[in-house]
Amino acid sequence: MLIETERLIITEFTPDMAQVVQENSVDEDNKRFVPDEVWETAEEAEETLKFLISQYGSFDGPLVYPVIIKKNNENAGYVQLCPIDNGNWEIGYHIAKKYTGCGYASEAVKAFLPVISKEAGLTEIFGICVAENKASLAVMKNCGFENVFTGTGSYQGIKRKIVKNVWKYCSGKQ
Repeated sequence: MLIETERLIITEFTPDMAQVVQENSVDEDNKRFVPDEVWETAEEAEETLKFLISQYGSFDGPLVYPVIIKKNNENAGYVQLCPIDNGNWEIGYHIAKKYTGCGYASEAVKAFLPVISKEAGLTEIFGICVAENKASLAVMKNCGFENVFTGTGSYQGIKRKIVKNVWKYCSGKQ
């Protein structure tokens, strides 16, 4: 995969990205909102990257792609498409703390959604987060998601107040 925006490149992971992936994963927001995507060592990140790289070319598991900032060639985070229940798929994204507040997440998600939807043959993609994750909610709003549920639900195996949104692919609008 190769998607370019004005400021970003979305591409495929390579094994040499393990150290920066690990460093990007340990910020407080990631630990708070997606603790299963935190790697305490580069070795842990490397093992995960091996698995993620093995998923490219299929739609059996998560499809995760690094977000690279063009001006300095730095890995700022990732966008992903993950299978959830009943044949549905969910968008995920994380921009490392030192790059937040610049609109990179919205820019990456807006570019990623129509491409991955077409590749996967999907007409809708869900976005689910805890209700207190204001930044994630803002990204989904900026990217055209519509709310389908707000209330108590399971989030990473814990009952929490969640927000479930949906983005619908329309080939004529993209």
